[in-house]
Amino acid sequence: MNFTKIMTKPDKFKNEMKINELQNSALELLKKLIQTQSFSGEEAQTSLIIQDWLQQHGVEVFTSGNNVWAKNKYFDDSKPNVLLNSHHDTVKPNTAYTRDPLKAEIADGKLFGLGSNDAGGPLVSLLSLFVYYYDHNDLKYNFIVAATAEEESSGPNGLNSLLKELPEIDFAVVGEPTEMQMAIAEKGLLVLDGYAPGKPGHAAHDNTDNAIYNALDDVQWIRNYYFPKVSETLGRVKMTVTQIDAGQQHNVVPGTCHFVVDIRINDLYHNKEIFEFVNSHTKSKMVARSFNLNSSSIDVNHPIVRAGVKYGRETYGSPTLSDQSVLSCPSLKMGPGDSHRSHSADEFIYVAEIEEAIDLYVKMFSEIL
Repeated sequence: MNFTKIMTKPDKFKNEMKINELQNSALELLKKLIQTQSFSGEEAQTSLIIQDWLQQHGVEVFTSGNNVWAKNKYFDDSKPNVLLNSHHDTVKPNTAYTRDPLKAEIADGKLFGLGSNDAGGPLVSLLSLFVYYYDHNDLKYNFIVAATAEEESSGPNGLNSLLKELPEIDFAVVGEPTEMQMAIAEKGLLVLDGYAPGKPGHAAHDNTDNAIYNALDDVQWIRNYYFPKVSETLGRVKMTVTQIDAGQQHNVVPGTCHFVVDIRINDLYHNKEIFEFVNSHTKSKMVARSFNLNSSSIDVNHPIVRAGVKYGRETYGSPTLSDQSVLSCPSLKMGPGDSHRSHSADEFIYVAEIEEAIDLYVKMFSEIL
C-alpha cells in the first residue's frame, strides 16, 4: 500500500505563532504606557518602558532625549530606508473623564485609558511590525522605527529633532488612528498673527483710522478668498480666523487690533508661498508662527499603497495634523483606532483593532519586501 506524505508549511505556522505572540506582547506594552503619565514634554518614563520592551525582543536601542529609535538587525547602507513612526506623548485628560485616565481597563473588548487610541495603539502595532521583521536578512528595505515625543504639542524635541540623527528616509509610515485606512495626503498648517494698525483716540471724536475696522477688512478678505489650486485628495486650502482682540475700555479707540488665522494647506502649495500671498493682500502686519508644518503625501501608485489596496484598504486625504508635517519624504498615515476618539473623555481602542493592525501591517510589507 502506498501512502502519500502530507507536507505541512512550518514557516506559515511559525509566522502565525509569532504574530499571535506579538499581538499579546503589544497589548501588555500598551497597558504599561497608559498607566504611565506621559504628557507632551514629560515622556521620560514611557521612553524607558519602550526601550525595555524592544531590548526584551533582542533589539539594539538608541535614544535622543525622550525619543527612542532602532534599526533592523541586518541594516544595509546600500538599501532604501523606511521609517515607522508614532508618538508616545499624550495630551492632558479633559475634565469630562468618568474613568481614571491613567488606569488601563478592558471592558466589552475596549481598552480604556489616556493615549490608548492616540497614539498608543498605532505605536505598539508599528513596534510589533518592526520586531517581526527585525532579524530578517533578505529584506529589500531597511527598517527604522522611532517612538517619538512632543507630537501633541508640536514641540522642538520630537521627531523634528531626531531626523538629523537618522539615515536618509525614502518613505515613512506614520502611526495615527485612521481605522487602518490609508491617509495618502495630509494638510499642512500655517498659523498667522495679524496686527492691524490704527490711530488711537477718544471714541467721541471722528476717527477714520480705526484698527478694529482695518482688521475687519482683512478678516473679510480672508473669509471670502479661495486659492485656485484644488487638490484631488485634500481639496481646497482653508483659511479660518479663530481669535481676535483689541481695546481695553469702551471710550478709547485702540491703536492696534490682533487676530489669528488658522490655514490648512493642501499639497499643491508651500507654507511660505501662502504666507507671502496673504501678506501682500492684507493691510495688517502678518507674522507666521512657523513654516515647518507642511503638507505631505505619497503617490497612490507607491508599492506600499498598492499593497494596502490589495488588502481592501481605502485611500483618503486627512485634514488633521501629525508628525508627517516634519517629514520631507513620501509618507503614509495609517493605524488602528478612530481619530474621533482622540482627546475625548474615556478614550479607548478596541483590542481587536490592535490585533488586526499588526496582522495587516505584516501582510502589507510582505508584498514589498
